[in-house]
Amino acid sequence: MTLSQLEYIVAVDTHRHFATAADHCHVTQPTLSMQIQKLEDELGVLLFDRSKQPVVPTETGQLILNQARDVLRTARRIPEIVKESKEDFSGELRLGIIPTLAPYLLPYFIGQFIDHYPAVTVHIQEMMTEQVLERLKNGLIDVGIVVTPLDENGLLEIPLFYEPFVVYAADSHPLFQKTAISAMDLKTDGLWLLTEGHCFRNQVVSLCGNDKRLNGSQPLRYETGSLETLIKLIDKQDGFTLLPYLATLDMDAIRKARTRPFEAPQPVREVSLVMHRSFLKRKLIDALKQEIVTHLPAELTTKKKNTIVSL
Repeated sequence: MTLSQLEYIVAVDTHRHFATAADHCHVTQPTLSMQIQKLEDELGVLLFDRSKQPVVPTETGQLILNQARDVLRTARRIPEIVKESKEDFSGELRLGIIPTLAPYLLPYFIGQFIDHYPAVTVHIQEMMTEQVLERLKNGLIDVGIVVTPLDENGLLEIPLFYEPFVVYAADSHPLFQKTAISAMDLKTDGLWLLTEGHCFRNQVVSLCGNDKRLNGSQPLRYETGSLETLIKLIDKQDGFTLLPYLATLDMDAIRKARTRPFEAPQPVREVSLVMHRSFLKRKLIDALKQEIVTHLPAELTTKKKNTIVSL
């Protein structure tokens, strides 16, 4: 059994296609197939069901693949230890970030991070929380920036900051007349939501009680994956939505006038770095954390008594 063979079976599991896995591993398909066959012969089990398209692991194969990922992760830690001992900040950092954070948080720190660590290539992928978790577990990204707590086995969460929720209401909506919003004020019609799958939607529904009032008094029912679309709909139609605080900072004066804070204690979402418990690139991830925290708006770094909204 070799590390190369483990790399090959993990690549097949990731891409679910022998030819694509071979390209990823920079070998020919016959070489990859032969090495996987040798490993199967040595172990005395079939790792993949080749009769299905796309190819899938067998039940025993899945257990072996899980162990193979752990073995490869541990092996990759060895050169990382050497880099850390030399204070060598170089290589690739693969970052996954959720859509309700990416456009508002990234501009605060990513430019400074790249300037401070020019030998690091940063690959950022915007994706839903479930995709972030899956790719972390499969070793396809190094770190995620998501909303927590998630309490996922095998993953480590490092809180960065706590971001308040803000109400955004149309001029004609009753919430527009209030200076600060209470939880009871949300028991009203006209709520616009993100599509299912967004953790921010889950938190909004949790705050508002349920989603049965979605656009309740309006003839139009519309769900989107974009907070900016919700804002524009409210500008032209009616109703209200909840926004993360960072999404309000670059608004013009007209839109700012449609935002309302919550009464204390404010509902907030916990934003964290998430990585595999045996994560690699530790010093790079520590450096990333420092850049984020250093360049956050000052009001997000002040500790207040707030209420974390569950996912």
